[in-house]
Amino acid sequence: MRRKNRLSNEFVYQIFSLVLIVIVVHAAYVGVIRPAADVILAQQALRVETDSTYVVERTLFVLIRDYEQEACFILMFWALAIMAFKALATLRDRTLLDRDLIPLAEGVRILPEDTREVSRHIEALPSHQRSALLPRALLAGLQRFTATSNIQDVADATLAYCTAESERLESELSMIRYIAWAIPSIGFIGTVRGIGDALGQAHQAIEGNIFGVTRSLGVAFNSTLIALLISIVLMFMLHQLQLLQERYVLEAEGYCEENLTRHLHSGA
Repeated sequence: MRRKNRLSNEFVYQIFSLVLIVIVVHAAYVGVIRPAADVILAQQALRVETDSTYVVERTLFVLIRDYEQEACFILMFWALAIMAFKALATLRDRTLLDRDLIPLAEGVRILPEDTREVSRHIEALPSHQRSALLPRALLAGLQRFTATSNIQDVADATLAYCTAESERLESELSMIRYIAWAIPSIGFIGTVRGIGDALGQAHQAIEGNIFGVTRSLGVAFNSTLIALLISIVLMFMLHQLQLLQERYVLEAEGYCEENLTRHLHSGA
């Protein structure tokens, strides 16, 4: 039940963050970026008409002014918000690795009849901590030891929990991977749109007015450039998150071995 509530909270967070990001980014584009870019483009068009040697310079506002770039930024900030949520959740669960969840003196062994007493200390944790990987893996190992009195079964149980958690964390990154794939695709859509607009203004270029054609080609190349840059940043952040989660699972597995498995004694 606690796991379902956590997934439900994450879904609500994703929807709320998406709506908020759309509002903020669109407001920035409508209020600042597009008006500034239109002023710059108008000034450049005037300079081109009056000075044939004028070289049009790229500015940040012009680079990011189009709808494709706006969509890319929305998806980027949304993906970063999702990754921040997952990273904070992992860091919060990781703090349990610094706690002594099975307080035993050095040299003391856990017998099958002692597991209930040891389990109570873990079960006394707050519910949001008890649902983390480490307490669940420890409780599973203790329950398996109660049932079988076999130390190898305990090691297999904790390993199975850690493996399942690793696979779950991996599967939950699928949405972020989809966003990282969608951003370059949106950039290519801008490229196709810009080239199409440029071809539609080819007659103006024949007449000597090439500014409209170059502006449309700018849309084509700018959208691809911004999309690829965003994709590079996003994939770097995704790999950092994946590394954080993998280290957490491996450290939890090592914690179970160090603090549980090696203290068990079957009594045989």
